[in-house]
Amino acid sequence: MTACAIEGGTAGAATTADPGPEESGEPEEPVGAESAGLEGAAWPEGAAEPEGAAGAVPAGPAAPWAGAPRAPGTFTLTADGAYGARLTAAPGAPGEQRAWYPERWTLDGPEPYAVPLPLHQPEEPDAQVVPLADGRVLIRRRVADRQMFSLLYPTGPATGELALGAVECDGMTLLPPSPDGSSVYGLSAGDHSSLLWLVAGGAFGPELVAEIPGHCSGGVWLDRAGRMLALDRQLPGGGPVKAVAVDLERNGEVTPLLQIAPSSDDRLLLADPDSGLLLIRSDAPGHDRLGWGVLGSCLPVRFPECLRPADVAVTPFAVQPGQMLMPESCAVALRIDGAAGSWVGIWRPQGRRLHQLAAPEGWSAGAGYWSRDGVLHLPYANAATPCAVARIEAPGDDGPLPETGGTDGTDGDASGTEPSGAVTPPVVCKPVPLGKAPLHRTASPD
Repeated sequence: MTACAIEGGTAGAATTADPGPEESGEPEEPVGAESAGLEGAAWPEGAAEPEGAAGAVPAGPAAPWAGAPRAPGTFTLTADGAYGARLTAAPGAPGEQRAWYPERWTLDGPEPYAVPLPLHQPEEPDAQVVPLADGRVLIRRRVADRQMFSLLYPTGPATGELALGAVECDGMTLLPPSPDGSSVYGLSAGDHSSLLWLVAGGAFGPELVAEIPGHCSGGVWLDRAGRMLALDRQLPGGGPVKAVAVDLERNGEVTPLLQIAPSSDDRLLLADPDSGLLLIRSDAPGHDRLGWGVLGSCLPVRFPECLRPADVAVTPFAVQPGQMLMPESCAVALRIDGAAGSWVGIWRPQGRRLHQLAAPEGWSAGAGYWSRDGVLHLPYANAATPCAVARIEAPGDDGPLPETGGTDGTDGDASGTEPSGAVTPPVVCKPVPLGKAPLHRTASPD
């Protein structure tokens, strides 16, 4: 993959740093099918209640509803947000050990509903489930030293199962569903090399796609066709972690993607294929920070001050699609984890501020998707609502910008906001060979 650097880097790299200013029963029967807003949600301290949310009172972040069993895994969504899947627990008395089973959520209709997919025996807590675009759910189970794969689907009052095969390895992680809706890949990482497997969507069961030198993790899709996959890789023998692009149509050919500084750890967290917006975590500014850049741009990566509020961890999980050639206008949803729990952040690069909002009670933290018109959908389940989706319209960024003049090499103030885009017209950059791109942008004359 070739991409222009965001000011600087080695050949094939995509971005470099500018630490300065700018900145988821009955088949097809709804289970608790209802769509809800944010009634009963609790708000993180100092966070604004979104307009139109009823019944909310200022309080701490929403916590999991009382009596809810702790989910062993995550709520996974298809690339288009039409289906979700998770492991959930059968009903039981408080404190009683409960059996885990897969559950599929249908989210693209007027009301969301869940379909349980239990089999003759409960699942292990370390099983992984991934939904496909046709409504089937892939499950990965570990049996001794083998990873076994099956497709689950509702059939009458029971659950159908189609065995796909197995891979002999100690461990494997399923990657996010491919944008094509029918393929699922698994990553088996070792110290010296990592194996990328096509575990669903192949012709003859699991297929080895590529062996990549080094220890790989992560997994972000860079296009809508499901061809280009980004992984975070550490080369054999150690060294910094760098995101690389893997071309699945060229036998897993690997090319550099992020090279912010020679010794920095540069990980890709999210990418939007429409706008090219990249969400990056790197320690190039001197410590680990969340930043953003644009694939193919000659501008530097920015690390906004507003994306590092004190005493919390901030992780992006969804980017607004459909913003062709307008990366700075994309709304980004972030999971904010603090001592009081987890809540939601919404931020736009051009908005220069982080909006903090409460999550609905029982939210599958870190799960959600955007509509093209800027509405964030958050799946949740609680004692009153077994399956629901909260819809939050992205807040506007109108109003005066905060005063600038930070003393740490960034613009910002104590309010936690910071310009993350140029106020003046952007400098027109002439693309240069990536290996010759400068580390820092030349200052514009006054």
